[in-house]
Amino acid sequence: MKYDFDKIIERRGTYSEKWDGVSGIYPEAQGDFISMFVADMDLPSPKPVVDAMHRVADFQIYGYTSPQAEPEFAISLCRWFKKYHNWEIAPEETIVSQGTFGALEHGVKLFTQEGDGVIIMRPVYGHFTDAIENEWHRKAVSNHLLCDAKGNYTIDFDDLEAKCADPKNKVLIFCSPANPVGRVWTKEEILEVDRICAKHGVFVIADEVHCDHLRKGVTHYPFLSVSQHKDNVMAIVGVNKSFNMAGLSCSNAVIQSEELKQKFLQDYVYPWPSAFAIAGQIAAYNESRDWMEQVCEYIEGNMDWAISYFAQELPKLKVNKPQGTYCLWLDFRGFGLDDKEIHRRIYSEAKVILQDGFIHDPDLGEGWQRMCVPCPRPLLKEACSRIASVFKDVK
Repeated sequence: MKYDFDKIIERRGTYSEKWDGVSGIYPEAQGDFISMFVADMDLPSPKPVVDAMHRVADFQIYGYTSPQAEPEFAISLCRWFKKYHNWEIAPEETIVSQGTFGALEHGVKLFTQEGDGVIIMRPVYGHFTDAIENEWHRKAVSNHLLCDAKGNYTIDFDDLEAKCADPKNKVLIFCSPANPVGRVWTKEEILEVDRICAKHGVFVIADEVHCDHLRKGVTHYPFLSVSQHKDNVMAIVGVNKSFNMAGLSCSNAVIQSEELKQKFLQDYVYPWPSAFAIAGQIAAYNESRDWMEQVCEYIEGNMDWAISYFAQELPKLKVNKPQGTYCLWLDFRGFGLDDKEIHRRIYSEAKVILQDGFIHDPDLGEGWQRMCVPCPRPLLKEACSRIASVFKDVK
């Protein structure tokens, strides 16, 4: 079916963190604000998923459920990744997780002790730092990505080798595609990360939950489809970001080494995904490819529009088109304003709620903002217009 993504769906009053919970994070979110800080979509999920939700709701009994009771739950995931990412996964290699962080936390704690180092490649999803340091009591160790004059990011392999050689650093969280910078890593880059980490005994957790949101002509290579050391890697995938189903808290770890899998399962507490999550994953992977193609095309159109608009209206604002994810990484440094003033203009004057760059990079993130653009284009246009209006006075 053909989806109408231009239609604005009012999410206030629906328990939405992005719209109802934002004022607890950003006090500026009062009145007629536009929220673009959370990586979820203001676009409707696929009709097969919606239909599956209705079937579950209409059954009228909401008792305990088990994904193991329905083989298609795992099979649908395996079929999807074989067909669209050329990655062979066996159903028994998948482990259901309570969202991305359920498996991520267990993996980190399995290979580290309190005080150990967990390597991340900043700029990277800010909650990694918060969870590592404040929730799990480990040390976030930054292997900063290299950024050239045009804003293109690459991995600093020399620094990665040095960080991995430190015996205190036990785990690398590898964000693929990279959020917020939007890099989709090549086979060669993945192989080098794989080699370095295996050489130094650093365990790799590949967070690949954004892997289905790619630009035209871009290929995502799952880490485990490339890795030469599958006993040293686990991946996390899911329908949460791909199909706008994050509220169902359903992701999957993939472990393709039996020995590693058995180690992971020790003390692992299986979640109880709801019937909605089980039915939703099956409907997403089995029946929703047409939606995925349309939503990727629409989001790319949003990005193209925003980049073109800012180039014309705010040439001092620099933004590259990302290869993957649905986030734009905006560079406001050309305005010569400090972080507080940039924030004030966008959040308080324009009433557009983005995400400050220092959240994703406490060392080098000043002057940057993350904007999530999977929303109806009329809403995106209004947000960009508001942002442009509050920087027009900067000469």
